[in-house]
Amino acid sequence: MIGAILCGGYGKRLKPITDQIPKPLIEIKDGYTILDKQITQFQYAGIKKVYLLTGYMHELIKERYGAEWNGVKIGYVHEDKQGGTLYAMNLLFKKAKEDVILRNGDIVSDINLKQMLDSHSNRMTMFITPLISPYGITEIANGKIVDFREKPALNYYINAGIYIIDKKIFGAFKKHAEGDVEKLVFPEIAKSGLLNYYKEDGVFWQSVDSPKDLESVRNEYKNKTDKPWGYEKIIVHTDKYLTKELYLMKGEGTSVHYHTKKDETMHVTRGECIIYFEDREVHLKANETVRIEPNVRHRIFAVENTVLQEYSTPHIDDTVRVKDDYKR
Repeated sequence: MIGAILCGGYGKRLKPITDQIPKPLIEIKDGYTILDKQITQFQYAGIKKVYLLTGYMHELIKERYGAEWNGVKIGYVHEDKQGGTLYAMNLLFKKAKEDVILRNGDIVSDINLKQMLDSHSNRMTMFITPLISPYGITEIANGKIVDFREKPALNYYINAGIYIIDKKIFGAFKKHAEGDVEKLVFPEIAKSGLLNYYKEDGVFWQSVDSPKDLESVRNEYKNKTDKPWGYEKIIVHTDKYLTKELYLMKGEGTSVHYHTKKDETMHVTRGECIIYFEDREVHLKANETVRIEPNVRHRIFAVENTVLQEYSTPHIDDTVRVKDDYKR
């Protein structure tokens, strides 16, 4: 399995930023671009080579990532003209000798790529995400408005821009030399019964198509740091206490570690996890809590996608890793 990222578009709706850099090189926090996050996610999912399908300002992308970036081998497929997503993908398929996990270069998401890869069982799998209403909605009953809901998730799913494509189905794309893959090929594959879906409700997903979208992503990344197992987000940090939000993807876990001074309490707000101690293990579900005192070795493992609130003393950098599956 190889990775590939579509990153050749002009990003016209993000001008004037994209007058200077291609959209995938836009920073979502200081020094951290959309492409940085995407390639890192591929790496954590076990993908060792990633092709960047470049076009507009391709030199800047190649300058940043070179032939290898953070241990991931980087290849390039350059579009010599604007022929739509199909043109870029068919250039890739001429080179690719194995199955591909492909993603749009403007998607920022906390998707669990390992789980998506594990779920793949057909010729193609598409990541889908709930459609979020762009407006607040009203709830009505008996001729009256009874409540308001601010931009809720609707009972529909949209194409979320990440695909696993079996090499045996490359020919379905090659029928069309150019154009929009979503209009010309995906409906054909769906009608043939070869298109599965993968979904994760409740995870962050944003397509960066406009200044408002970019603002949303940057707001998400204020005080947020991606981790191999998910992310951590600092909510409050004072000289008296620290509050964090931790998100662990299903099947992932923190390092075995301890804190020399920090005394913390973990509260599960969503999901299910196991905290392994040297002498016991504690299973936690939503609304359950455990205290972890200083110098106690522990590891948190997510049975399913899990969100925890950490309430602790203010020692923010007080972590000693003992064993780490991610070799940090």
